[in-house]
Parts: sequence; C-alpha cells; structure tokens
Amino acid sequence: MTAQRLSPPPALRYGWLAGPLFLLAYWAAASAVGLIDNRILPSPWVAISTGADLVRDGRLPINLLISLLRAAEGFVLGAVVGIALALLSGLSRAGDYFVDGIAQVKRAVPAVALIPFFILWFGVDEGMKIMVIAIGAFTPVYLHTHTALRAIDIRYVELAETLRIGYWRFVRHIVLPGALPGMMLGLRFGVMAALLGLVVVEEVNATSGIGYMIDLARTYAQSDIMLVGLVTYVVIGVIADQTLLRIERKVLSWRRTLVA
Repeated sequence: MTAQRLSPPPALRYGWLAGPLFLLAYWAAASAVGLIDNRILPSPWVAISTGADLVRDGRLPINLLISLLRAAEGFVLGAVVGIALALLSGLSRAGDYFVDGIAQVKRAVPAVALIPFFILWFGVDEGMKIMVIAIGAFTPVYLHTHTALRAIDIRYVELAETLRIGYWRFVRHIVLPGALPGMMLGLRFGVMAALLGLVVVEEVNATSGIGYMIDLARTYAQSDIMLVGLVTYVVIGVIADQTLLRIERKVLSWRRTLVA
C-alpha cells in the first residue's frame, strides 16, 4: 500500500501573487466596463500615469524616502527594545515580575491612543512620530518573543542541566534557537504595526511623507494621488514582509514544518 500524502503539495515560488493579481484583474475589468466610477476609485492605468507624473516632478521619491526613514527608525527601535525586554523577562523571574506586567498593560492600550500624550511630551516633530511607530512595533515583537521563550520544552532545559553546560552556552544553543521562530513571527507583525503607525502619524501635523501627500490630495479631492499613495504603502508592506519571510526561511532552514 502506498502512503497517502496528507501535507499540501510544494508551494510555487510566486504562488502568493495569485490573489493580488486576481484582484488587480477584477479592478481593471470593472473599471473598463464602467462598474467602478473613476471619480470614486481611479482605474489602474490612471494610477500608473499619475504615479509616473509624481515620480517625474519629484514628489513621490522625496516623500517615499522620508516615510521609509521614519518607518525604519521606529521599527528598529521598537524591535531592539522588544527583543531585549523579552529576553530579560523570559530568562529571569525578576524581569518577569517587573517587565512583563507593564508590557501586558501596554498590550491593552493601542499605540494610537498614546498620540495626544506623545504630542504633549515630544511635540509634533520627528521624535513623536518615531516613538509612535516604535511603540506599535514593540508590542508584537515583545509578545511573540516572550511567548516563544516560555514555550521552550523543559526537557531541553533538563538536558542542559544534566550536561552541566554554562549559562551563556545554554542561552546560545537552546534558548535563542528555541525562541527564533516566535521572534521572526513577531518581527513580521512588528513591520505591519510600524506601517500602521506610520500611516497615522503622517496625517498628524506632518509636512512630508506619503501620508501627508495622501491627506493633501484628499483636501483637493485628488483621488488618483490618494490611490498612488495607498499603493505605495502596500508595496512597502509587501516588500518588507517578503524580505523578513526570506530571512526567516534562511535562519530556520533546519526546521521542518507542514508547509516547508
């Protein structure tokens, strides 16, 4: 008797593009036959021509660069602090008592709700925007890393104690590899949270960035420029997520999973 294959077949390299391409085709067809009013949602070819115009006059590149810098600074800050505090609370009881309780309280408070306080503390300059993005990225990175640390099989800890390996070797060879899947998942969620924070802060007294460009276009009912800004956010998010996914596959190449 031949064994029945229960796992999904091997994934196509660019199979994840099937859904977006189907949506794009539906959007183009609906715009062509008049099902979608171009005044409400411009057609794909209008968005492409508008995007080309924005690139030629320099508005899109400069605003894109500013948004990328904001998102990168906030994400790196939130991720570094999140991983460091997760290791502190996950590997020590004192850290668990003091750090995890505060982090769980922060979990219940959306980063957007802190914007009025951040404006009061940091003003409306770049510092406030970066802090909002960092707080948004911190929460998923911390939670997933901390959860992964707590989920390490106790048998590995007992084996390390039996072999009498040093603490730092224990952390390097058991703790970090065991927490790496959760950490990478937290980083992917953190990127999305950072982009969400970026969208919000760029519409709060901002004078540059993709969000500012969208908000300014909304004032003048320029739906084609608004659409270009939205698509730009989507492209940033997809590229960031796919980059982290590729890194995850590289660093976790030793792990065999259902869809591997």
